[in-house]
Amino acid sequence: MLTLWHCENARSFRPLWALEELGLEYELKMLPFPPRFLKKDYLAENPLGTIPLLVDGDTRMTESAAIPHYLAMKYGNGRLTLAPDHPEYGAYLNWQHHGEATLTFPQTIWLRYAQFEPDERKQPGVAEDYKLWFLARLRMLEAVLEDGRDYLVGGQFTMADIAVHYALFLAARIGMRDDLPPNCLRWHDALRARDGFRAAQTRQTSDATAQGVKAAI
Repeated sequence: MLTLWHCENARSFRPLWALEELGLEYELKMLPFPPRFLKKDYLAENPLGTIPLLVDGDTRMTESAAIPHYLAMKYGNGRLTLAPDHPEYGAYLNWQHHGEATLTFPQTIWLRYAQFEPDERKQPGVAEDYKLWFLARLRMLEAVLEDGRDYLVGGQFTMADIAVHYALFLAARIGMRDDLPPNCLRWHDALRARDGFRAAQTRQTSDATAQGVKAAI
């Protein structure tokens, strides 16, 4: 069975949402955040101590934007992706990586220096700079959504929507909802209403409770 190691509401929510959208069976192992400090035995599974970790037989994956595409190609017959011959295939791949490499990265710096460091190591100025950097990086997404589209590419929901949406979901959770530009906010709220998104939220909450793990984000 597929096994996903996950921290509630962290970037491992991307593969969790993908699993639910594809209707796959899986085991969910909940971790406190950050697991490299609070669950030392997890380092035996992933020496980096990061999440997510997807285990599928001999395959072990740790990149939250790559796992949804892998799941769709291996277990969904390409469902929720675009094929290489699709005219927007390049755009699909670009958004798939944009969500993590471009959007989530500055948020992680904000989280570190605004929330997770001890008080004596917090740096409000640095955190504010990275918040502004994140918001500036939403310009491309805001422009693409200007036409009122429901999904990023191909006129359909894809794993690229999951990859990018998580950055907005995280922004809203850490107090930046009112800073999101209007098109991004509309799109964010619409995708939150999907059955797969709601199922993923329900699953992480129920499994965290059952496993005695508290959310950190």
